[in-house]
Amino acid sequence: MKLNYILEKPIITEKSTQAAQKGEFSFRVKLTASKGAIANEVKKVFGVDVVSVRTLILPGKPKRIPGKREFAKLASWKKAIVKLKEGQKINLFSEKE
Repeated sequence: MKLNYILEKPIITEKSTQAAQKGEFSFRVKLTASKGAIANEVKKVFGVDVVSVRTLILPGKPKRIPGKREFAKLASWKKAIVKLKEGQKINLFSEKE
């Protein structure tokens, strides 16, 4: 599955798979994406109805450069948590019950 310019990739962690059972799905999105643009793209790509979108910008963390005594800072990124209409889900997230 190829995502578009706004949606970079889904975030699949233990916490996000538990939230997926409630109808909330997490995506890594472009830093400049707005909530309306994210909602439109999720609707267009997956064919679901979006109820709400919550976003947060996560700061970049320092990372050690191998073989040197230096650190480099990773770039900041944006996370979007999308809540879908009751009874709808996205099949990218496999839910084990």
